[in-house]
Amino acid sequence: MTSENTVKTLLILGASGDLTGRLLLPGLARLVASGRASGLKLVGAGSDQWTPAQWAKRVHDSFAEAAESAGAEGKAALAAMEKGTAYHGIDVTAEGSLAGLIGGLEAPVAVYFALPPQVSQKACEILDREHLPAGTRLVLEKPFGSGVGSAEALNRTLARLVPEDHVHRVDHFLGKATVLNILGLRFANRFLEPVWNREHIEKVEIIFDEDLALEGRARYYDGAGALRDMIQSHLLHIMALLAIDAPATIGERDLRDAISTVLRASSITTPYRNSTRRARYSAGTIGGRDIPDYAAEEGVDASRNTETLAEVQVGIDNWRWKGVPFTLRSGKALGIKRKEAVVTFRPVPHLPDGFQGVDAPNQLRIGFGPDTLKLDVDVNGPGDIFSLDRTTLLAELNASELLPYGEVLEGVINGDPLLSVRGDTAEQCWRIVEPVLAAWARDSVPLEKYDAGSAGPAEWPTAVER
Repeated sequence: MTSENTVKTLLILGASGDLTGRLLLPGLARLVASGRASGLKLVGAGSDQWTPAQWAKRVHDSFAEAAESAGAEGKAALAAMEKGTAYHGIDVTAEGSLAGLIGGLEAPVAVYFALPPQVSQKACEILDREHLPAGTRLVLEKPFGSGVGSAEALNRTLARLVPEDHVHRVDHFLGKATVLNILGLRFANRFLEPVWNREHIEKVEIIFDEDLALEGRARYYDGAGALRDMIQSHLLHIMALLAIDAPATIGERDLRDAISTVLRASSITTPYRNSTRRARYSAGTIGGRDIPDYAAEEGVDASRNTETLAEVQVGIDNWRWKGVPFTLRSGKALGIKRKEAVVTFRPVPHLPDGFQGVDAPNQLRIGFGPDTLKLDVDVNGPGDIFSLDRTTLLAELNASELLPYGEVLEGVINGDPLLSVRGDTAEQCWRIVEPVLAAWARDSVPLEKYDAGSAGPAEWPTAVER
């Protein structure tokens, strides 16, 4: 990891799109305002033939919130980036178009593909290594391919262009603060590591339930669904961080090797009717808003049977975790917003006669956004000192001053791929879920229903009461 920028120009392809305006530019603004992107030039490009004034307005509007709270130096840095930015209307899939643009920019260049996956793949396929200045970094959004085969093909294309450590496969869910909070908890506490195994842990659940519905994203989401969109892309990585053995360092090589080792040992066992579940929301109400049936949303093809809630049970076949179920769940339009990992410990082997009140095992809860830590413990009293009561120890974990995409961009411009998904890991994630997707396509697992605003199907193992 370096403290000086290894990238001089950030080129955003798809600069006129929603991702750039809603997430990338605000994340970049916070990074620039903090003084951690000194001298970086911003260039936008897209298929829309925008005027310089249109692009300048987009950048200014996206920078406005960060500028309002920035100090004098931050405001000056943002103003300088706004003044020096430019936009190019191009077709990135046209032969020579993207190569010509990159060749005219100050190198090294980070090329951020804020584009649909198939367009990004086509753009990369028509590039050659000699088209790219030394130090070029390629940044790609999820989903990385559509399965094992396409992920392998895209990896081969990228390997032909730049070294693996110059490829950033974005997982914005893995913010640096979240990753380091998990690793710090795991490996800086002597009392925790000895019980972090199959002998003491009964199960692990990783939940990402959203109260947002489709929100106009049918074009992408209806072709993806919850299993591809969240579990494959994000939650498997959280699982791996919770399950890894201690790496020698938290450098990208050691940490990403450890993550890959866990994922290679992971699988979802058959029959999938027992180990996986899927459901789709019907009409309901969330926070006073009427939510239409998913199948009736504009742009949805109901015949695809796209799931909006998915749950899978992953097994990790190694010495530490054999037999411990890791349940990964994610869904939309749910009445209870949950973003957490829940580690459930095995009951104590013997409670001395005379004590009463223990009716549930201890749990450790790690919350994501905001990052929190909750540990359930049983203590005596108050009142009857022979009665054990459940209490919760709560701690707020360190939060980043950057937005998630700011953390992603900081890694890109500093040449640190720590938070990027390595090529073999992307393939392993598809390898784990691809058989399930095939089984679901054959309707081997029923597509259940739940009302928008509910907690999901009540009989699922991860169900909670409203």
